[in-house]
Amino acid sequence: MKNLLILTACIGAIGAAAPAFGADFAAQPLNVKAPPQPVAAPITDWTGYYIGINGGWGSSHNCWDFNGVTPEGCHNAAGATVGGQIGYRWQIFNTVYGIEGQGNWADFSGSNVSTAFPADVIGTKTDAFGLLTGHIGYAINAVLIYAKGGAAVTSNTYHINSVTTGAGITRNDDVRWGGALGAGVEVSLTPSWSAGVEYDHLFMQGSSVLFPTSGVGDRVHQDVDLITARLNYKFSPAFGR
Repeated sequence: MKNLLILTACIGAIGAAAPAFGADFAAQPLNVKAPPQPVAAPITDWTGYYIGINGGWGSSHNCWDFNGVTPEGCHNAAGATVGGQIGYRWQIFNTVYGIEGQGNWADFSGSNVSTAFPADVIGTKTDAFGLLTGHIGYAINAVLIYAKGGAAVTSNTYHINSVTTGAGITRNDDVRWGGALGAGVEVSLTPSWSAGVEYDHLFMQGSSVLFPTSGVGDRVHQDVDLITARLNYKFSPAFGR
């Protein structure tokens, strides 16, 4: 009987303490791990000096007028080109400004039979060109879309050959200046490296070419179209300070 009374008292004490213990247990904060914060995408900064290489294809359209009056016909001189560029860019918000110098070796060759003198083949070879241009573009993080414009220079050789034998009759060299307009898109691959593609049109002024061995000359009009792939290396911001 005594044991039964002790057991009953213990059960009653436990029952009285249970609500308080349960309340204390429920009040304990849960240790829930916070979800990881999203990582912001890196923002590309296009500001800085850069140097690069380019290569592609070009074509010069050349029209000859004998003594500047009599048309002799036109031909396209097309071929490969490779060269390099160096420049500097400033980025202000999403707008990117820049200046660039470019120099290229070229192998643009073409010819046609003269419409004024059917016994002659007239031909043009452009072996080099250069550009000095200003740039303005819009950056969408790692992608830069830009337009360019400025000065252009081409180095050309003009020749007249015999239709029947192919032998050279006369030739002369000429360097001419003109203007350039172009556009391109460039993608940042790493903080230092970027790659892109560019189109340029060169508006070259007409030039009078005198052939010394024959004592006659032609007025030659020229336009050039270029499409090149480009690879640039941008120096760190500390470069040049």
